[in-house]
Amino acid sequence: MAESVYRVTELVGTSAESWEKAAQLAIETASSSLRDLRVAEVVKLDMTVENGKVTRFRTRLNVSFKYENE
Repeated sequence: MAESVYRVTELVGTSAESWEKAAQLAIETASSSLRDLRVAEVVKLDMTVENGKVTRFRTRLNVSFKYENE
């Protein structure tokens, strides 16, 4: 296997529906500008609350992608 270098960056996705939807949206959005996404690790789940009701689910992800050789 060839040697490789990966970058890890943090993403936060939000959704009114679920944590899973928030994560999915974050990955889909990032993949439109980043190529070769490799691994996504959920590092934190939280939500916003207004007037005693959950209004948004937030999923924080660490995502890795491979640097390309020029």
